[in-house]
Amino acid sequence: MNSRTEEILRQIPKAVRWENAELFLLDQTQLPVDVVEERQESVEQVWDSIKQLKVRGAPAIGIAGAYGLIVAMRSHLQESPASYREALQKHASYLDSARPTAVNLHWALQRLLACAERHSTLSVEALHRTLTREAEEIHREDIELCHGMGRSGKGLIQEGMGVLTHCNAGSLATSELGTATAPMYLAHAEGVRFRVFADETRPLLQGARLTSWELQRSGIDVTLITDNMAAVMMSQGLIHLVIVGTDRVAANGDVANKIGTLGVAILARHFGIPFYVACPSSTIDMHTPTGAEIVIEERDADEVRHFGQRLTAPHDIPVRNPAFDVTPNALVSGLITESGILQAPYEQSLRQHMNA
Repeated sequence: MNSRTEEILRQIPKAVRWENAELFLLDQTQLPVDVVEERQESVEQVWDSIKQLKVRGAPAIGIAGAYGLIVAMRSHLQESPASYREALQKHASYLDSARPTAVNLHWALQRLLACAERHSTLSVEALHRTLTREAEEIHREDIELCHGMGRSGKGLIQEGMGVLTHCNAGSLATSELGTATAPMYLAHAEGVRFRVFADETRPLLQGARLTSWELQRSGIDVTLITDNMAAVMMSQGLIHLVIVGTDRVAANGDVANKIGTLGVAILARHFGIPFYVACPSSTIDMHTPTGAEIVIEERDADEVRHFGQRLTAPHDIPVRNPAFDVTPNALVSGLITESGILQAPYEQSLRQHMNA
């Protein structure tokens, strides 16, 4: 890692911090106005932080869920091994219910449960230490995944390009560097001059509140646009590349990402612009055949009826508020992983990648 990359990393607050066996989450609902970090003291608090999007982004949710399970189990250290394992299963199921679409949460919790199963003969104290190390390993691995995606994708970003991204797949959604933004950070660190266009991403404005904020703090040239401006920016030749993140990749290469991603992909195809999806291996779900089987979270209607705290629609108007949409694999130019860029046919390339 060069000194410029290290400098950039120092400028970005961490979404998840584990220090002295304590879990701290950056409350992203208060950004960009206030930077507030909250110590997580109970499993209920961690569940609420995930549900209320204080921590969000598939990789960060997975890391927070793993540490959250460790936090949950502190009150069970004096119980019998059988009671401890029973409580572990109960708390894992509870945390898993916070966000159904992002596969990383389920993946991380299942990984800890599998670890407990492998070490079932340990004492409660020893098992708790082993699970803590496994959660820390998940965190460490995600840092490596982010840097790997950055190395895989940075060559896509050329001098003078305009790069569009949607929602926040940045450092705030992961351990550091992000998924979709990792190539941007590394290209920027190497002196490539380009401009990022960040969709504001209604209804919760993750692009406006988070992506534009973190990229600007890092010195990247970023311009904020509303979601419905993407088409005209493309038509004017200002956008040459699209990179987004994803919360789940199905076995056939269909990708679930923040609502509005499908529209961006359709526009990119119309204007002949490459559309890439950055995805760590932990986001690839080989047990889900296609995007049609992905459960899409439907969120509270008031998120759409309000803009910030202000009511902007009739208070009783019926609302649809799916948090994600599914982009079919035919619209995806490539999947940026930590070990390279996967190309169609995705059924084959994903299987080979996961087997490796």
